[in-house]
Amino acid sequence: MCPQPNESISIELQQLQLDADGRNERTQWLLNSPEPPSFCNELMNSVSETVLPQKNNFFPSNSKQCKAGVFSFLQGLFPILSWGRNYKANMFKHDLLAGLTLASLCIPQSIGYANLANLEPQYGLYTSVVPPLIYAVMGSSRELAIGPVAVVSLLLSAMVTEIVDPAVDPIAYTSLVFTVTFFAGTFQAAFGLLRLGFLVDFLSHAAIVGFMGGAAIIIGLQQLKSLIGISHFTNKTDVVSVLRAVFRSFHDEALSPMNFILGCSFLIFILATRFIGKRNKKLFWLPAIAPLLSVIVATLMVYLTKADQHGVKIVKHFKGGLNPSSAHQLQFNGPHLGQVAKIGLICGLVALTEAIAVGRSFATMKGYHLDGNKEMVAMGFMNIVGSLTSCYTATGSFSRTAVNFSAGCETVVSNIVMAITVFISLELLTKLLYYTPLAILASVILSALPGLIDINEAYHIWKVDKMDFIVCIGAFFGVLFVSVEIGLLIAVGISFARIILDTIRASTEVQGRLPGTLDTFCDITQYPRATSTSGILIIRINSGSLCFANATSIRERVMKLATHTNGNEENVHFVVLDMSNVMSVDTSGIVMLEELHRELVSQSIQLTIANPRLRVINKMKTAKCFDKLGKGWIFLTIGDALDACLSLKIADLSSTNC
Repeated sequence: MCPQPNESISIELQQLQLDADGRNERTQWLLNSPEPPSFCNELMNSVSETVLPQKNNFFPSNSKQCKAGVFSFLQGLFPILSWGRNYKANMFKHDLLAGLTLASLCIPQSIGYANLANLEPQYGLYTSVVPPLIYAVMGSSRELAIGPVAVVSLLLSAMVTEIVDPAVDPIAYTSLVFTVTFFAGTFQAAFGLLRLGFLVDFLSHAAIVGFMGGAAIIIGLQQLKSLIGISHFTNKTDVVSVLRAVFRSFHDEALSPMNFILGCSFLIFILATRFIGKRNKKLFWLPAIAPLLSVIVATLMVYLTKADQHGVKIVKHFKGGLNPSSAHQLQFNGPHLGQVAKIGLICGLVALTEAIAVGRSFATMKGYHLDGNKEMVAMGFMNIVGSLTSCYTATGSFSRTAVNFSAGCETVVSNIVMAITVFISLELLTKLLYYTPLAILASVILSALPGLIDINEAYHIWKVDKMDFIVCIGAFFGVLFVSVEIGLLIAVGISFARIILDTIRASTEVQGRLPGTLDTFCDITQYPRATSTSGILIIRINSGSLCFANATSIRERVMKLATHTNGNEENVHFVVLDMSNVMSVDTSGIVMLEELHRELVSQSIQLTIANPRLRVINKMKTAKCFDKLGKGWIFLTIGDALDACLSLKIADLSSTNC
């Protein structure tokens, strides 16, 4: 007959056994988790969440619910039906002023951006009529000003020109631009409906800062063509080719200094008004109307002095009137369809990134939430309709949105006012714009470029994250010295490499319990006061995915931690693997867990799994992994796993003392 066990051990054992039933019950909750939704269900839910504010009305049971469901659907697709019912006359006063102020900036910028995109000037104004009207009905941002922007215009000019030279065949070039716009809109709408907004995030903040900076310099250099009055210019966008073309023109062409004097004079005027507007907020309207005022004055000067006969380059061709249909110009069966679709994807992503970033910034200032997926749907349909009505890819402009915000806009009605004003200009003022000097359009574009170069933000990125700075610099120099497309590719490539590297080098951390708490476990390196339990090793996997890329390195790290002990420490008998951060697992990850279990058992160490997530549980059950690991060693929390290990440890100690 064996002696009685130590009294303190017996009491502790009894206390731990009291919780055994509760632990087993919680383990059953974990093992009996429902299956995650199928891919088809997730797809349907994504679409319904994007267009339905009230998901319960999707399958109505009677006519009343049917009407409510239809109206709910329309409200989700057309937000104007929600806020339009509460629109008041005093709000229209603010929107009217903002819209007119916006139009005064939009008209000269749109003409200049069309010139940057190698399109006739009226297409820039067309793009400021139809897309803003569509967005006003479907968009949810109150401040976002829609129209052509410099970066997208540069993208089109750089990439479509590689397929068709606009100087040789301008009609085919214009048709391809409309087709690119159609594809850009299609991709944008699909991203929104399928809730694929995360794709936009591959263009990280650092990549956008570098890309915008490089693009701004390229755009500025390309304006030297109009600012100096060069007739023959390169189609390439890298800085070396552009500068070579500029220096060659000094020898090959007879240039008129009047273009440069005219452009620089009004550029100084526009920048001066912007400086005054920043110093005195009440004069916000001054820098907004300065570009339009410059265009009007310069056009009158050229008309009255007949400067176009003395070397000053002017717009000349300018068609007015309502947007003509361009549906017959879309090319879906040509030899370049694949290239056009690729350009549409790139332009669509860049346009979305800029619009959502600008929209969310101003939404935060006003204190409301902007749904990125709904914005993508609105942008997509806006560009699809635009491609059918002689518009090229439109998006939200930061400079015009800032003017719209400063002018006190209340809703997107300011976009409607702007579009109507631009349409009236197309009807009445196009003949007057015949004499607009190209140097003025260049000065308008140049005046908008300083906002695209953010040196302070690049320095901030350098201080915070050196790898992000490499992404930023890669995009900057790629755009500057190779091409716009290569610059984006370098930025995305470095970002992907970083993601892969972080996945492969998934970290693990040894955890301990914080003093004075029951279930708070933290990294013992970060919190040195956290205490570990003798003979029990708690390891957390710090990776969202346990997959083929990191499974081997994680297994080796866990084995090294479990088998490496100092001379004064007790050998590890239990390894608690905290999987709360692991959102997904593949077959390589499951095989790794089984191999890890076998290796630990061979060292007389028991593997315990804590807090696996729903998709992980489902895959492990399908692979019958729990049968090999032991269902009794799967727990809901680290605390449950630790208590179970202590119970067994004390029971073994009690048996030893018997």
